[in-house]
Amino acid sequence: MTQRVVVIGGGGGGLGAAGGAKAVDPSAQVTVYTEYEDVAYSPCGIPFVHGKEIPSFEALFLAEKQAYVDAGIDVHYETRVSSIDRASKTIAVDGEGTVGYDSLVISTGFVYADPGVPGAGLDGLYYVKNIRDAMEWDKRLDTVKKAVVVEAGPLGIEMVTALAHRGIETHVIDPNPWCLGELLDPDIAAIVQESWTELGVTMHWNTTLLGFLDNGSGSVGGVTTSGGTIDCDLVVVATHKQPNNALAVAAGIAIGTTGGVIVDETMKTSDPSIWACGDVCEIPHGSASLPLQGLTGSHAYAQGKVAGANAAGGSRVYNSVYIPWGMVAGKWMVGGAAFGEVAADALGMPYVLGVAEGISRARYYPGVKKVKVKLLAEPGTLRLIGAQMIGGEGIKERADFLGVAVKKGLTLFDLATMENVYSPPIGALNEPIAVAAQNGVAASRRS
Repeated sequence: MTQRVVVIGGGGGGLGAAGGAKAVDPSAQVTVYTEYEDVAYSPCGIPFVHGKEIPSFEALFLAEKQAYVDAGIDVHYETRVSSIDRASKTIAVDGEGTVGYDSLVISTGFVYADPGVPGAGLDGLYYVKNIRDAMEWDKRLDTVKKAVVVEAGPLGIEMVTALAHRGIETHVIDPNPWCLGELLDPDIAAIVQESWTELGVTMHWNTTLLGFLDNGSGSVGGVTTSGGTIDCDLVVVATHKQPNNALAVAAGIAIGTTGGVIVDETMKTSDPSIWACGDVCEIPHGSASLPLQGLTGSHAYAQGKVAGANAAGGSRVYNSVYIPWGMVAGKWMVGGAAFGEVAADALGMPYVLGVAEGISRARYYPGVKKVKVKLLAEPGTLRLIGAQMIGGEGIKERADFLGVAVKKGLTLFDLATMENVYSPPIGALNEPIAVAAQNGVAASRRS
């Protein structure tokens, strides 16, 4: 009998799940439901189209719709799933009625946290998510003179830079004392903010949003904050990403402390016939066993592959995460792995710190960029527990490496004597990671 695998959500996690299911059981009937017009594009690229670094939105699509037909995946576009009935193993689909499943994957993604202030229904409030909406907003950006970005989280950071590149007078407000305040260390943030100042961005830290102001015609004309009023003709609302868990909650599926669906190492939920992946679920951190929600697209896709494979009868495992991360912020790249100083201090984790400032290429090679590396290690053992970096290039590769280093338990001693590539166009004689580790070892001996 042909097994029916149903996937709710058409993002990276959902399409990863559909492909994972087909890989395990090519004969399976795999159906994907999405409320949007498209599936499997890169929403992370939207700010860079707005900033003109990427020439068109079409570049963000991973494949033509026909590719999913050819793969045997039945995608139902602009179709809403309204409920899940676990007892009968069915879902209610608007316009289609009741649809049965043998295995179900929930990949409903995220929603932006409600700002909870007056004026939230005004026109001119931009929530960056759906690519078709982004195409229309991009046209409006040609007429925008002044914009406010609410909260300097990952998306907010990218949109601040994009709007400034677009020549729009840009303000950012955030209740934290610096950008990416729950993750980024203040010394790294300060360098980012200096580059925003160069771009003409006005920053309002330790500032709380109080409301959106009507310009008299139903559109936003400004924001009121704890620090005063800022007039504008566009607001990018980049509040915290929360799990879009309404379907799971209504179905009685277990939810964790982050609001994400609880899954085991196979991405299975509390229901043995239902799996979950992506922003809707929470995943344990490998170092501290803390539940994490709202990771990156690469995490969502990998989780989807595991969830879909297992939903179709396979046997795959998704491991705890150590979160290598990186992004462009102002004129810099920032990144890291596991914990920085802010997170370690918040968790009461003692650490030894090793810091170094180096370069990305030979000092005499054109285009050489600065690189700053911070390594955090466990006192005594000097086992690496985290890192943060900022530089002009090479941050992504270092973050990936340091994520593995944390996972495998490498120490500052290991990193202090690591081999590194030396080639004038791509690598300096002294690798900044190694120098930071050497400085950390020296600091530990002094303490």
